[in-house]
Amino acid sequence: MRLSLFGCGAAALWPPRSLWWVLSAASLFSTVALGVLLGAQSAPVRVERTVTIPPGTPVIVEATVADVTITAWDRPDLAVQIERRAEKGADLARIEPRIDERSDALVISTRQTDGPPDRALRASIAIRAPARTIFRSIEVVDGRIALDGLRGSVTANLRQGSIEGVRLAGTVRLETGFGTVEVREAELTAGGLLRLRAFNGNAILHLAALPADARILALSFNGRVTSDIPLTMKESFGPTFGEATLGKGEPVISLDAVYGDAVIRVGK
Repeated sequence: MRLSLFGCGAAALWPPRSLWWVLSAASLFSTVALGVLLGAQSAPVRVERTVTIPPGTPVIVEATVADVTITAWDRPDLAVQIERRAEKGADLARIEPRIDERSDALVISTRQTDGPPDRALRASIAIRAPARTIFRSIEVVDGRIALDGLRGSVTANLRQGSIEGVRLAGTVRLETGFGTVEVREAELTAGGLLRLRAFNGNAILHLAALPADARILALSFNGRVTSDIPLTMKESFGPTFGEATLGKGEPVISLDAVYGDAVIRVGK
């Protein structure tokens, strides 16, 4: 006897009842598995605060394992957002978020309180600040630093990870131990400084335009020095060094790379 899939009653419906059991079990397993995966990380704990500081007050940022993002805006105050996250089994209480308004500086911190750095304990720090804010020190052990539109003074040191900047001007000092430091659309301004350093990675500078006045120094110990600006090269056994003087010979552009390349581009 042949059964049609159409018009044959409930006995001929597809899929058969046995398959419904299979599908139901698979759905239950997927739900449980998703719950386990979502439970591998705790829900993020967030701290937000808006701070007004006197002009010229320096800002200090300290973190152990963190992604730090600083963006310029046209308001006079600073908006700070700190988010902490811990993988399952990690002690979130080890990350102590702080936003301290001291008489001499504003300190923003997510340092881990004790023991060696634990990557299972991670923070993110997002700051919106006036473009000419003085970031005296940004110190991160492991993570990433991203800077956008700052035109005052910024000094950043990242032990492991990459530093990215865009539309930076003024006094800029960026250094990373293991990672690349790259700044795009940079502007060399009077009285300013552009200094990029990488120990194990590349130091890359993209200038928005060719500066009329500059002293340019580019050094690589175990890599190459390449530049859109003609440099006088000094190559010997070991380091490669290039230099140039434009106009008055100041301010200074300085790139250093130990295990990596020093690269200067213009208008790219």
